Amino acid sequence: MKQSLQLRMGQHLAMTPQLQQAIKLLQLSSVDLQQEIQDALDSNMMLEIADEEPGEGHSADLPSGIKSTPEDQEYRELRDMDLVKEIPQELAVDVSWDELYDSVSAVQPAGQSGGDNDDYPFQRTTGQTLHESLAWQMEMSRFSERDYAIATTLIDSINDDGYLGAPLEEIHQGLCQQIPALELDEVTAVLHRLQTFEPAGIAALDLADCLRIQLAQLPDATPCKAQALTLVTHHLDLLAKKDVMGLKRKLDLDDDALGEVIALVRSLEPKPGQLIATDDSHYITPDVYVIRQAGRWTVALNPEIAPRLRVNPLYSSMVKRADTSTDNASMRNHLQEARWFIKSLQSRNETLLKVAKSIIERQQAFLNEGEKAMKPLVLRDIAEEVGMHESTISRVTTQKYMHTPNGIFEFKYFFSSHVSTKGGGECSATAIKAFLKEIISTEDAHKPLSDETIAKTLQDRGINVARRTIAKYREAMAIASSSERKRIF
Repeated sequence: MKQSLQLRMGQHLAMTPQLQQAIKLLQLSSVDLQQEIQDALDSNMMLEIADEEPGEGHSADLPSGIKSTPEDQEYRELRDMDLVKEIPQELAVDVSWDELYDSVSAVQPAGQSGGDNDDYPFQRTTGQTLHESLAWQMEMSRFSERDYAIATTLIDSINDDGYLGAPLEEIHQGLCQQIPALELDEVTAVLHRLQTFEPAGIAALDLADCLRIQLAQLPDATPCKAQALTLVTHHLDLLAKKDVMGLKRKLDLDDDALGEVIALVRSLEPKPGQLIATDDSHYITPDVYVIRQAGRWTVALNPEIAPRLRVNPLYSSMVKRADTSTDNASMRNHLQEARWFIKSLQSRNETLLKVAKSIIERQQAFLNEGEKAMKPLVLRDIAEEVGMHESTISRVTTQKYMHTPNGIFEFKYFFSSHVSTKGGGECSATAIKAFLKEIISTEDAHKPLSDETIAKTLQDRGINVARRTIAKYREAMAIASSSERKRIF
């Protein structure tokens, strides 16, 4: 085969390191952004937090939360441009920050440690788990060495709802290999001791056993206790079927007495393990605040989500343009990276504020009247208005939160599909869910409304919605069907 040289022309999209960093910061949540900034401060000597001094204010050309020094004046030409245009194409597209800078100045991904000498580790206390609570109660009780081993195994078998996760016979067989001559009665006896622990109903075999344990721990003077014990022990299936006549016949009670018994059973906790929280609390920091000014709602960035950054003037003044030494080259690389990082933060803040303003302009009615006034909105509408791609809008609205007078909501909450109205308008899915919740909350509990009836009610209000759509929204809101919502007493 003869070898030859050929010249071909083509086009392809490529992302420079600057653009990659800007997109990365754009899609970070406020918590991850704070960690990202801290990593950058730890790794880049040119970056520092700007302390506010008397007479010193924000730059007029930069958004709130970012400061610059006189050395950065030539880097302010990126105002009011699209995200792609805000990052100049000065660097080659086939390189990364690690290849450009000879130090460990590359910013690490959020959540990763920078080493053993981190000055600002992310610390968070956790609550006591169910198993830890039961183990502590076991330590406070008197158990023989043999019973202690049995109790430990039983506690390990309890699931998050508080029930024994395996049959008692199976647990006994597993313990027989560790404890010689172990009888099933011994395991049962230890289980009964565990069932006296808090919360009430713990270590039950099933729902009936869980309710029985809770009733047994109530004072003997509790009204209807005996009848409730009989119901949960022998006739819980009739209660599940809402067989009123069968319950009245089995318990020999009239309507009023049966109502009191069922009310007592309903006051019990079917999942006692859930009473002890095992998940960490996650607190949301809003990225923007919505405030009312001059009769209209406006948006302002939260200045607390990120510290004010600037280039260190002392270190930047040490950089000599004509010096090619290793130290000078390293400082110049740090300076360039610091400037890119500050510009990426500026781009993130501007894009976030621009999208938030566009959302609020379209959802003024929601702020004034609540969920029922929510307007239908899709990503394409905002993308066309701010002149950005839908993928950019998707990054901006993910894990970003807005503080409004009606509560704190994720940006994506304001986007929803729509259905038509009789007047030729549109109604958002969020508004329909609000109407659905309102209708169900005011229904007669003894005669709950069916999905078909709710659909007709909304149609009377001018909203054209099908029964299957009501069922879909109801299930998404974790609302039971009409048959399951029906109260017999």
